[in-house]
Amino acid sequence: MTSQKPAPSPSAQWFVVGLGFLALALAFSARATLALVMPIWSQELGWSRSFVSGAAAAGLLVMSVVAPFAGRMIDRHGVRLTVALGLALVGIGSIAVAMTSSRVMFLIAFSLVSAMGFGIVATHVVSTAIARSFVGRRGLATGIATSGATGGQFLIVPMVAAVLTVWSWRWSFLAIGIAALALLPLLWWMQAPKPAIATTDAPTPPLFADIVFVLKKPAFHVLFWSFLLCGYTTAGVFETHFLGYASICGFGPVPSATAYGLLSAVNMAGMILAGWLSDRMNRVALLGAIYLIRAGAFILLMHVGIDYDRLIVFAALFGAVDYATVPVTANLASSHIGLRVMGLAMGMISAGHAIGAAAGAFLGGYLFDRTLSYDGVWRSAIGLAFVAGLIVLALPERPRAAASKAVASEPDHPVPDGDETPQRSAGLS
Repeated sequence: MTSQKPAPSPSAQWFVVGLGFLALALAFSARATLALVMPIWSQELGWSRSFVSGAAAAGLLVMSVVAPFAGRMIDRHGVRLTVALGLALVGIGSIAVAMTSSRVMFLIAFSLVSAMGFGIVATHVVSTAIARSFVGRRGLATGIATSGATGGQFLIVPMVAAVLTVWSWRWSFLAIGIAALALLPLLWWMQAPKPAIATTDAPTPPLFADIVFVLKKPAFHVLFWSFLLCGYTTAGVFETHFLGYASICGFGPVPSATAYGLLSAVNMAGMILAGWLSDRMNRVALLGAIYLIRAGAFILLMHVGIDYDRLIVFAALFGAVDYATVPVTANLASSHIGLRVMGLAMGMISAGHAIGAAAGAFLGGYLFDRTLSYDGVWRSAIGLAFVAGLIVLALPERPRAAASKAVASEPDHPVPDGDETPQRSAGLS
């Protein structure tokens, strides 16, 4: 027997959006603060850049392991418990980093405790929460909520840098930790304890059965491998090596940081725009175009030279397509894989992104050390972004009829396994 929970009110829906934005902003700011304090740690604590970078890479691997379980958790237990656990881990880990000067304690606090929190307070968890709360305007809501991932770098990181300048690096991590913990009472008070989806008296399938169910979906493999390549080209080679490349081109720290700040601002707008467009046009064509434009942006980056205006143009172009894949990928996952297992599926897809990012960060440094040039790094990014675009274009805009009927018959789904906006077709509506 199946019962349908009442739909959440508009205010409750948009509270989830605001909460997701703030939670992602704090989590991603904590990750970005690591790069800000790296030179200070080198002078004050004697920690080498390779040690801190290794800690960051270890954190990415922990995130990749945690991501599917975080997705499963939101599928089973809803937004409140999942996000609360993630925020608590981010807060505790950040405060512990602020209080230690020990390498071992730093690794435990950042690369384990905080990284587990980062793996939970992540775009796949937030996008699943949005998909479960919204029917109409799902893409726009996902774009706004997940734009907190880059909004934090644009809005919070400058404030963290100011704290770093006036006081010390310890206060920077302490401020983020306190802010993360301060969100917990608001989350617990405002958010319903259960996900607002249909329920059934049938037992929930075990984790292994749901993993097999997800792996049998052709759409999962398209989204997984394209998102893995997405991780290589963004969090991997770009975020790790862009500022170093700008320095080699002759741009100082301030001009480079200004370009990166512009990129972050456009990035935030690009995510919202991509989410809005995913409600109105062919999502497969949109996602494929994002990857192909990203490949073109890397071509421009290779030819920046000493022209700062060209660097600014690159920052604006790349920012528009940097994280824009997130709301579109999530929208496709909700319709092609299904809401019942969306958290698990997006967690597995996000794990692929983290693996790609770790590979890009490592291989980028390896290629530069071998050639003393970033040309090979950017060429690899161009090729893989192009391949990601081609992979995505193999996906049909709508789920295949047989799959749609099968998922629509599942009692756990509040809507059919297809998009509920009827105007979508093979092109712009």
